[in-house]
Amino acid sequence: MAPYHVMLVHFPIALWTTAALVIVLRTFSDGTLARAADRVLTPLLFIGALTGALAFAVGLLVWPFEAAASSPLARNHLLLAGWSLAYWILLWIVRWRGGEQVWQGLWRWIMLGLGVLGVGLQTITGTLGGYLAGNPSMVSEIVRRLGWEVFTTFYLPNWVLATVVISAVVMAALGMTGARARS
Repeated sequence: MAPYHVMLVHFPIALWTTAALVIVLRTFSDGTLARAADRVLTPLLFIGALTGALAFAVGLLVWPFEAAASSPLARNHLLLAGWSLAYWILLWIVRWRGGEQVWQGLWRWIMLGLGVLGVGLQTITGTLGGYLAGNPSMVSEIVRRLGWEVFTTFYLPNWVLATVVISAVVMAALGMTGARARS
């Protein structure tokens, strides 16, 4: 299954990278080209999510679960792949549901930040996958200099996870409160 996974991952990477370029263009321009590119952003993100889910599923079949679970590098790759997929799916939903409002005011800059973060996640995910396939890259050295050794399992302390969960609940509550206030 490894050759199929390697082939399939190129589709979400290309689609999400293109989507990020559209986000950058749309952030800095309201021109005709930027608006035309924005019309394909939602389909790019959606097709990227579908192909990403397929690549993720095939990737789970590359090694037996016991082998992947015993390798810190493979665990990190699975973790980042799951984060990347979930992240881009959420970005697709934000753009789809938010419509043109995501390009108004502060939201424009939030979209830019989200696009940059998404590219970062997919870059690290691809780098770890490249290591697993025997093709290391310089991105791992950059990550190492930032304080994360890719050959040890990435983890967040429990207090950080609790903060993330609490923040997510608060943000969801604020979003629902704001939606009710507009109704």
